[in-house]
Amino acid sequence: MTETTKNTSGAASAEALRDALTDKLIKQGIIRSRPVETAFRTVPRHLFTPEATVGKAYDAESVVATKKDEHGITISSVSAPVIQAMMLEQAGIEPGMRVAEIGSGGVNAAMAAELVGRDGEVITGDIDPFVTDRARRFLDSTGYQRIQVVTADGEGGFPDHTPLDRLLVTVGAWDIPPSWMEQLAADGRLVVPLRMRGLTRSVAFDKEGDHLVSRSTEICGFVTMQGAGAHKERLLLLRGKEIGLRFDDDWGADADALNGALDTGRAEVWTGVTVGRDEPFGRLQMWLATALDGFCQLSVDTTLDTGLVSPQNRMACPAVVNGGSFAYLAIDRTEEIPGAPVFEFGVHGFGPDGETVAERFAEQVRAWDRDHRHGPDPVIYVYPVGAPEDALPQGRVITKRHVRVVISWPLKGQATVHQPMREK
Repeated sequence: MTETTKNTSGAASAEALRDALTDKLIKQGIIRSRPVETAFRTVPRHLFTPEATVGKAYDAESVVATKKDEHGITISSVSAPVIQAMMLEQAGIEPGMRVAEIGSGGVNAAMAAELVGRDGEVITGDIDPFVTDRARRFLDSTGYQRIQVVTADGEGGFPDHTPLDRLLVTVGAWDIPPSWMEQLAADGRLVVPLRMRGLTRSVAFDKEGDHLVSRSTEICGFVTMQGAGAHKERLLLLRGKEIGLRFDDDWGADADALNGALDTGRAEVWTGVTVGRDEPFGRLQMWLATALDGFCQLSVDTTLDTGLVSPQNRMACPAVVNGGSFAYLAIDRTEEIPGAPVFEFGVHGFGPDGETVAERFAEQVRAWDRDHRHGPDPVIYVYPVGAPEDALPQGRVITKRHVRVVISWPLKGQATVHQPMREK
């Protein structure tokens, strides 16, 4: 086989994989518009990911790590196609728009360029010169020389390229700095993987005057932001290092108060709320994060696991701490139906008030099932941190460095919020 034949064969194989990926994402309902479909069929994503095989580059769920830190933790990557398609659909990019991206890998910017067309403008930036040099090299080699690549801390946005019709953030953000809102056009949209009480959701926010209002939310995961916008969770370890409780927006736990909590025996409360094996329940996690004071996430080191706790998810399980007691979400199979097992949600509690804390937790699972399970997603508002209390909508208020995030849950068929909550 000649070199020319090899190259032609490789290109044809990549194109076939690209079409198969696009067809799959359409079938799954991730790609919903013709422009995003065309962008996915056009951009040769495998040329942006030489670290991966062509097959992995076109695998819908595969993330390609492009840089790791000294501990082997991924700090830069090319997001999975399913996530990129989801965010591009959330963004609603149209021809002629000016679009900026914080967190550069090259592929997403190339697809944005396909969406804005020749009359539009795309800027992509990253804090790490390694990342931007890599993006510039691959964009040039694939014919996207018009895309501007900027090396800068994403906290400051793109002051030389305003106003922005769309701003996409492709790294996990804990906060929303003033620059992002200020640089948006009056009818601009921000799409950002925002971390709220430890849960990350890709939120499409529309600008409305001095604040932002969500239009859609999707579950996602991203490497965390570096630079001025970095924010680390607080970790409380129990039973040596076997069990960890991770707190995000607030640190309400007293480490000493939980001494001996695991020696009290486990209280178990079952909710009567069931879920099918393949039924998603991300909305439950967000409801619990909204409804419960002292919310955190429990994780278990699988190499040290003694089975003392049995959470619904050993990597990240909704939990709550109240004084010297804590509780977490559990799950257990209740019916053996061939091909369709059913599971019941429960709550396990530890500590002197473990049963009481578990009962309160369980009631919120029942509230979700009763009022929100089949209803709309919450509306998420973002106001400047100095906004007065009486100017905020009802809901759980999460105060960050730059903004106050309000999560408001309407009841099914209603525009009211289930109950007002405030987190100081």
